[in-house]
Amino acid sequence: MSEAPLDPAARLEALDQVLNALAHPARRQILLVVRFRGGEVSAGDIAARFAHAWPTTTRHIRVLEAAGLLTQERRGRQRVYRLDTERLVLVREYLAWLDTATPLAPTAPRSRGPRRGASRT
Repeated sequence: MSEAPLDPAARLEALDQVLNALAHPARRQILLVVRFRGGEVSAGDIAARFAHAWPTTTRHIRVLEAAGLLTQERRGRQRVYRLDTERLVLVREYLAWLDTATPLAPTAPRSRGPRRGASRT
């Protein structure tokens, strides 16, 4: 399911959410577990892979959901999490832009005067 195009401010906000979600090693590990287990994992399977308490794990899952990297589906009493890579396009675009952006002209180091209190000989 494709989202409507985001305006520039919303794109930046979404990019910030994705980068924030990817910043924590536990959240990256959750994404790896889901990816390497076929792209879909139950909440119990995620919890079994981590030494964190369940409230900590669910907090990480919620951050990943808010960033649009995980989606959740209820199957009976079970919650199944699915990897959603659509938002990673924002990161790819940002990195591509950084890679191709015109480099800034190097600036010469600024000369600083003598430090206060330094002797002037």
